[in-house]
Amino acid sequence: MLLARDLAEDIRARRTTPRDVLNECVLSSAEQEGDIHAFQTFNLQACREAVADEGLAATPLAGLPVAVKDIFDTAGLTTTYGSDFFLDHVPRTDAAVVRQVKRAGGLIFGKTKTTEFAFLKPTDTCNPRRLTHTPGGSSSGSAAAVAAGIVPLALGTQTAGSVLRPASFCGVTGYKPTFRLIPTVGMKVYSWHLDTVGLFGARVADVAFGAGAITGRDLDLADADITPPRFALVRTPRDHLADAGAHAALEAAVRAATAAGATVTEIDIPVEIEAADAAQPVIQNFEGALALADEYDRELLSPMLTIHLREAGTIGAEAYDAARRTSKRARQRLGDLFADYDALLTFAAPGEAPEGLDSTGSPALNRLWTLMGTPCVSVAGLNGPTGLPIGIQVVGRFGRDYRTLAAAAFLERAISG
Repeated sequence: MLLARDLAEDIRARRTTPRDVLNECVLSSAEQEGDIHAFQTFNLQACREAVADEGLAATPLAGLPVAVKDIFDTAGLTTTYGSDFFLDHVPRTDAAVVRQVKRAGGLIFGKTKTTEFAFLKPTDTCNPRRLTHTPGGSSSGSAAAVAAGIVPLALGTQTAGSVLRPASFCGVTGYKPTFRLIPTVGMKVYSWHLDTVGLFGARVADVAFGAGAITGRDLDLADADITPPRFALVRTPRDHLADAGAHAALEAAVRAATAAGATVTEIDIPVEIEAADAAQPVIQNFEGALALADEYDRELLSPMLTIHLREAGTIGAEAYDAARRTSKRARQRLGDLFADYDALLTFAAPGEAPEGLDSTGSPALNRLWTLMGTPCVSVAGLNGPTGLPIGIQVVGRFGRDYRTLAAAAFLERAISG
């Protein structure tokens, strides 16, 4: 995989150039795209023109290629939202985060494949770790593109588990920031209380570097002296959804963290927080039915999504409002929990990537933490019983992204030995 932070340092030190990095990405794509189908469209001519700018090396992203999930508007570049009905749709303006990437000196390498409107219908993207298995979704192409070493960074989104789960399945780092840390303006919204822009990279340091460069925040972990965190190993009634391989991976992560000097305390999830798990699909489905009302009424949806939204449309406003109140109480209780811990440890996915491309796997172990709006990181480095990756989810306190990334980096180093 390509290491974003190291490449940027090499460019600034003139050990390489944006043109050289771009050429490496283009070559990697040419060799692998025919097998993994990560991209909906490419933007290579614009990238080749951009690398002629000698000032790129001085920008925050130093001219690195960045893949963009095809749920974000890109001016002059086809944006399909994962729908066959939008194959010819070309926006006139960029989504806010796309503009942030460009201003930071990133090159929009191409648009990665997403499930239909970032929800149900899978893409034809294959997992680079094993082509007969799903890469996860909905940010399927973004996770696959980073895992294949085609690009060093990629943008994704998460409404339930669409960054953390693909990251776990593909063996890369996935970072879902605090809710609204990165703007959603200009993306095709599914749920305005849940949709969160996230990043994929090879390591925790890479997503921290990328997020810092894009947002202008001090998230870079370079030269950070990371104090051993206080972890809580959080147990929930949904733990049975994780298979034996996922349980073994989580136990291995706990042993590694403890051996490296961290404190790990096992706790049961407070009932007020657990109650919010059932609220997440109510909020997601109620808002999704409204967000895609135009496409639904004009019959611009797949049969799979049409059936789902028909059922979602039966959720009443009273149930939705009650779910929102439940989530608010849970967030308050979760804030209290972090008085004693720096981060929580839990499952990033139910296990290894499932075989086949007819499903992207279950987000059941992610959706609560998405609803809480907290920063979450899927830490790579462990494998399941068949040799496919299994990530570990690190959950932090709302607004404490640097601390969460630092805790995730500590765990990553502990796992790697």
